[in-house]
Amino acid sequence: MAGPLEGVRIIDLSIVVSGPMAVQMLADQGADVVKVEQPKSGDISRHMGQERGGVTAMFAVLNRNKRSIALNLTKDEGRQILFDLVKDADVLVQNFRPGTMDRMGIGYDVLKGVNKDLIFTSISGFGEDGPYAKRRVYDPVIQGVTGFAACQSAPRSGVPELIRNIVCDKATALTAAQAITAALFARERGAGGQYIDVSMVDSGLAFLWPDGMWNNSMIGDGIRPMPSLAEAYRVTRTADGFVTYLCVSDVEWQAMCRAIGKPDLGTDKRYATIPDRLSQLDTVIGILDAELSRWNTDDICARMDAEEVPYAKVNELDQVHEDPQIMHRGSLAEIEHPFGGPMRMPQPPARFHATPSKIRYQSPMLGQHSDEILMELGRSADEIAAYHAAGVVD
Repeated sequence: MAGPLEGVRIIDLSIVVSGPMAVQMLADQGADVVKVEQPKSGDISRHMGQERGGVTAMFAVLNRNKRSIALNLTKDEGRQILFDLVKDADVLVQNFRPGTMDRMGIGYDVLKGVNKDLIFTSISGFGEDGPYAKRRVYDPVIQGVTGFAACQSAPRSGVPELIRNIVCDKATALTAAQAITAALFARERGAGGQYIDVSMVDSGLAFLWPDGMWNNSMIGDGIRPMPSLAEAYRVTRTADGFVTYLCVSDVEWQAMCRAIGKPDLGTDKRYATIPDRLSQLDTVIGILDAELSRWNTDDICARMDAEEVPYAKVNELDQVHEDPQIMHRGSLAEIEHPFGGPMRMPQPPARFHATPSKIRYQSPMLGQHSDEILMELGRSADEIAAYHAAGVVD
């Protein structure tokens, strides 16, 4: 059976990460996606990551299950082709800076005149208005504003650190994908098309807040603070590698003490409760660091496993695909890209039992499907040739 979004058509004008990742999740679930790119250069992520055969890793991982048309939207003919695509589309996704689409003559007010049922999703860094709305934005900027960087402050120096991953972009992608499916559901119930405003700053705050801001949520007096959960997050050195663990409950703490061969520590009244341990976190971490450093990784992992301690061996990047659980689940796909050759990438993470998601085809080359898409719109061979000659399509 086809994916849950079979029959949904999406026009993807977005670039880099937040928009392409959101749309790819929907494409994995069966949506038919046309990716509209600038001729000659295309999506900037075509130039990021490992490269082979004109294919880069980042673009390939974010743009599978899509077709590409290279379309010059600065030309009247290019905009008309976009209008024709929109007529039969369910969703359009773009992540230009606010006001750009309107200046190009392809903003929401114009496109809803073409298709009143269109779900127009606008992704931006800081939202549609406000003092920062016009700024250029990348993930580290949002990490700085939202508190992500402050949450990563080094325990001893207090110096803020960035998460070395584009976490705010990807949180925004998840937010956008969920919002789009909710809007599709609302449309089925008679709500019609609508405009969705998704910002990285709002998405980042929503993802950070529950744990990252648990000491910054209540307002006023009479508040009992608690050390940040992040302070307990550690990667700990063993005799020959690294492990990570988190013991939250009293039962887990006692199990950890048994695993390191210190069962009496688990019944020590100084560390008996969660507040006791959090209030003396540096001491507790120091004890565990010292004990874990005496053990070989495999030995201490076996002991923690036997005691049901929440733990993991810290995999190097080139070890992740060999992890027994990841291999058992088939979490990663090894595919043959027609231009880039053999690659490894995540499978669609949500496993629908009745309407499965799947990787149907690999990321397109720039403009790979331009002629095919134009023919679907009813353009003749002569018209298509004229578009190429005039630089309307590539």
